[in-house]
Amino acid sequence: MAFKTYDQRTIDSTGAFFVGELERFDKTLHEPLSIQTWGRDIDLRTDVSIGDESTSFSRTDFAAAGTPNSNGKNFISSTSTEIPGIEVDINKPTSPMYLWALQLGYSIVELEAAQQLGRPLDQQKMAGLKLKYNMDIDEMVYIGDTAVGKTGLINNPAIPPANVSGAWGRDPDAILEAINNILNAAWERSTFTMVPTHLLLPPKQYSLLSQPVTSAGSRSILDYVSKDCMSNGINGKPLVISPLKWLDKRGVGGSGRAVAYTKGEQYVRFPLVPINHTPVEFRGLHHITTYYAKFGVVEFVYPETVAYADGL
Repeated sequence: MAFKTYDQRTIDSTGAFFVGELERFDKTLHEPLSIQTWGRDIDLRTDVSIGDESTSFSRTDFAAAGTPNSNGKNFISSTSTEIPGIEVDINKPTSPMYLWALQLGYSIVELEAAQQLGRPLDQQKMAGLKLKYNMDIDEMVYIGDTAVGKTGLINNPAIPPANVSGAWGRDPDAILEAINNILNAAWERSTFTMVPTHLLLPPKQYSLLSQPVTSAGSRSILDYVSKDCMSNGINGKPLVISPLKWLDKRGVGGSGRAVAYTKGEQYVRFPLVPINHTPVEFRGLHHITTYYAKFGVVEFVYPETVAYADGL
């Protein structure tokens, strides 16, 4: 007589376990711990479609020579016969779009077994697919992808990081000064046009902001720096400060990195074609469908409005 044997992996994958009479088994489904924050930190470029192979936008520069000094104002005399004009230079940055797909399939036998166990297999697989989709977007938004040679919001090589080593401690005024220095870096890079509205910090550095400003404990450092920094004074609203796991040890020499930027589709954005799926296909006992989307590359329409600071 032949006997079938199953290893632990086979038993676990079906969701069926041997439970003793005196064993209290918790039937709650505990999914993997994970956090994705891309929806919080960046706006999407939504005019893209699944048929697009790349995205692009234009950046325009103007030039005008003054008179009599070429770097001066355009003064002329009433008898001038030659009047300078305005010149326009239009550049077109282009980035590829990447097709993303993941198949979802299960057999009728698996569904029946899962139904008897009270653990819906189709819903669990769908939850896993959504998690993978959001994890991939999260990584693409923040750090890009090394395999395709693309970077993201926090590691653009065109943005040189400043150094604030030693400035980030437990003193509220020192932290406020460090934050103002980071904001100033972006403000200066934009020729004093834009002061960042958002600041991303490594989790450990962000945790220091929960401390009270004074011994009375009526106000946290987070509230103090967000409302008293230069962003609030110029933009008319508190600086939005958020923790980001990707910034831990991201700076030069393994230090923490801070990222200051203005959140808005007109400044920095991520092209994304939302997830969709093919009609359900029946192959023997299996139900199969493919979920697909398209990812772009973070577009820095105005990279001069973004600043990095290492050494935290």
